[in-house]
Amino acid sequence: MLGLLLYTLNLLISFTLVLIILPFSLMLPPAKRLLLAMPRAWTQVNRLILQLTTKTQLNLQLPEGLSTKKYYLVTANHQTWTDIIVLFNTFSGRIPLLKFFLKQQLRWVPLVGQTCWIYGFPFLYRKGSTQRDIASTRKACERFKKDPGSLMIFAEGTRFTPQKHKTQRSPYKHLLKPKAGGMAIALECMGDKINTLLDTTIIYPEVKPTFWNFCRGKYQKISVIVREIPLTKELRGDYEKDLNYRKQFQQFLNQVWAQKDEHF
Repeated sequence: MLGLLLYTLNLLISFTLVLIILPFSLMLPPAKRLLLAMPRAWTQVNRLILQLTTKTQLNLQLPEGLSTKKYYLVTANHQTWTDIIVLFNTFSGRIPLLKFFLKQQLRWVPLVGQTCWIYGFPFLYRKGSTQRDIASTRKACERFKKDPGSLMIFAEGTRFTPQKHKTQRSPYKHLLKPKAGGMAIALECMGDKINTLLDTTIIYPEVKPTFWNFCRGKYQKISVIVREIPLTKELRGDYEKDLNYRKQFQQFLNQVWAQKDEHF
């Protein structure tokens, strides 16, 4: 219960400070630097909460040479809201700020939606709005071109549940089917600025992966395995119009997911 209270308090304080600092950041360089530092400060406090309230250890397997000066495309399997905290703990200070592709509905969540908008997170409509999603992705990528960044996409599009796994008839034992469109369009928009995919696999122990179980310290260890995959020119093309490229990119992502499934 203490962990949940502290994580919630950290979230509320951090988001409130962001909204307070924002107007000053438009005029004062020190305020802008402070605004950009807030996500890392939020992550560091979360690390402290994890250490003080649980015995949970993050077992990180990371490639060498990660840099805050490069562009990255990041993807991960998705099981619980805890994934967000785990991913920030994994990458904060190692690569540029993760900018998640989020569902449009989250735009209206108090503090959360406004803060994500401030940091340039793209919001997607998901169902029945493919063209709007493409336009949102392109607009976000144009902003990302100005400074090094990390585009974070949950390729499965939703959190894993046994029921979703069954309904999808997923060929993977521990994963849902990945969706290739968002990643392919992001690569097209970013051109040669992004040359690396960080394929991230988050593995929780046998206890059901929920944020409540995370706050209660039910996990002795959470494993995070990051693979660095080169994004060659063959993996870039017009996903909307080129059917051969679309098939090729889908096969590539399915292979990434098959290898990810073997980690469990």
